Amino acid sequence: MAVVLPNALLTVYVLPHPWERDANGVPVPPNPNSRPAPRGTWPGAITEQTDGTWSARLDPRAWPVRAGDTLSDETGRTWTITTARNHQVPGCPGVDYVQAAATLNPPEVP
Repeated sequence: MAVVLPNALLTVYVLPHPWERDANGVPVPPNPNSRPAPRGTWPGAITEQTDGTWSARLDPRAWPVRAGDTLSDETGRTWTITTARNHQVPGCPGVDYVQAAATLNPPEVP
């Protein structure tokens, strides 16, 4: 079993949840161009996978995060979360973490 150690300070930006629903009851995501205030910055791990996606291990204080939320590191790179789950071990809170899959966002062109 491999242990993934923190390799970045990750800032979590969370969109308003739950999303509002339209007249047909379909969830409507918030405006993707608006970036909410950060929830917090914690040590975490972000690694690129062989298929080009990214795997993130976040501090449990980042929970809840959902698809569409974003992460950034101290170098300015940003990722959009595609899936996330809260990993908890009963009776052992020291090993709890949030696992997320994400895609790297292209750099912004000035």
